[in-house]
Amino acid sequence: MRRAALATLLGLSLAASTLAAAPAQAAPSRPSLASLVTLKNVRHHQLNLQKIADANGGNRAAGLPGNEITLKYIADQLKRAGYTPTVQRFEFDYWQERSAPTFAETAPQQKTFQPDSDFQTLQYSGSGDVTAAATPVDPSATGAGSGCEAADFAGFPKGHIALIQRGGCFFSVKTDNAIAAGAAAVVIYQLPDQPGPVAGTLTKPYNLPVVGPTNAVGKALVQQAQNGGVTLRVKTDTLNQKRTAANVLADTKRGRADNVVVVGAHNDSVAEGPGINDDGSGTATLLEMAKQIDKLGPALRNKVRFAFWGAEEEGLLGSQHYVDVLPQADRDKIALMLDFDMLASPNYVNFVYDGDNSEGKNNVPGPVGSGAIEKAFNDHFASRKLPTDPTAFDGRSDYNAFISAGIPAGGIATGAEGIKTAEQAKRYGGTAGVAYDPCYHQACDRYDNVNLKGFDQMIDATAAVTQLFAYSTLTVNGNELARKNAPDRPAPSYKRPLEQIGSYKTR
Repeated sequence: MRRAALATLLGLSLAASTLAAAPAQAAPSRPSLASLVTLKNVRHHQLNLQKIADANGGNRAAGLPGNEITLKYIADQLKRAGYTPTVQRFEFDYWQERSAPTFAETAPQQKTFQPDSDFQTLQYSGSGDVTAAATPVDPSATGAGSGCEAADFAGFPKGHIALIQRGGCFFSVKTDNAIAAGAAAVVIYQLPDQPGPVAGTLTKPYNLPVVGPTNAVGKALVQQAQNGGVTLRVKTDTLNQKRTAANVLADTKRGRADNVVVVGAHNDSVAEGPGINDDGSGTATLLEMAKQIDKLGPALRNKVRFAFWGAEEEGLLGSQHYVDVLPQADRDKIALMLDFDMLASPNYVNFVYDGDNSEGKNNVPGPVGSGAIEKAFNDHFASRKLPTDPTAFDGRSDYNAFISAGIPAGGIATGAEGIKTAEQAKRYGGTAGVAYDPCYHQACDRYDNVNLKGFDQMIDATAAVTQLFAYSTLTVNGNELARKNAPDRPAPSYKRPLEQIGSYKTR
């Protein structure tokens, strides 16, 4: 492992972690990418990202100076490591909240709710100041989910404010249905098992106010509306305009270009903070992995494409753009995609994406081969006697574009705003009843917002499984190298006209 003090506790070679589970595709035991990618060097990249944010308004958000400098840093580091990176620019809808929103009950009681703690404005909400009666929309969330079907709005009074529970479909679907029914504003309240208000994106600009309160606030308003009526005021002041973001892409020189392993992390933060865990942890890990991976030599049999996605926080825009404009012939050359979004959460859990949908919670089915990716990560952690928890393909990160296009995918994460259970605290340590990352999407997501023990384990897993599939993707797509040294082939072109950008969704 990377440090002598951890070697006894955590150290096992890649071969030891993979031979028992998949002897036909086990990579050579030396060199080990997990040994080459050190926590110290990864932390150096995180520190540089923090400095970039501090000097540029406190964030690295798409469309703002901190992100542009982040792109330059990523490209410069890749060039220094011998790559020829491609900066793939695309246009997107930039959104900014210009002044504090207002969300209040005006009748039968008068109560003002607090921004951030009680509610948030959804990204791409329009501006407006609406005072009107509120009407619940399918509060029991029957069928696809509250507000997910036009029929949910049967009899909805035109000009009312729609009270909709989160879940079942994208926020934009709920909002579109509400607008079609004549709603003057939209309130999408949180699910019962999720803390805090809804911090989400509508993925496209709207002309009316859309806010997301906590479940407690939303449920109380629904009850009042059902027991005599409730009047609300929703006021938002926002900016929507076109700006530019970018993906940074770089291929290893060694390896087959017709069987590519894509590894990705997003290069942007939210506007509220520097995003050093979300996703500076993934960006820093992949940067250091890119610098070290050539040392694998002949064990690098498939090309590895390092992808630093732009505008993820705006609605997974960069990864979706990449997939949308990539010709089908080049899509077919992608063996699999590995996603690394948030690897250092201070109250961490070792989450592994549920590729085979054994938990039955995936919103998008994992393409065939995704289960083998899940198994590779689980086998790695098990070989080191470390626990894992499954997490669903719920469309919340950059893997979404790939699995939607039928490309096998997987990855790991340490958790965001979800609450750690008592059972998880027993197995991982940390604090039950507290979010995995209490600084998620906040100004405090800084360099010290990290659990070094958990981060170290995730760096190892990222490197080990990447090395495994860089050697062979047999268990994912049946592709076994026919010759000992397959010739390198030209990598595909990424560039297509900007006007061909597709639509993007989140929930």
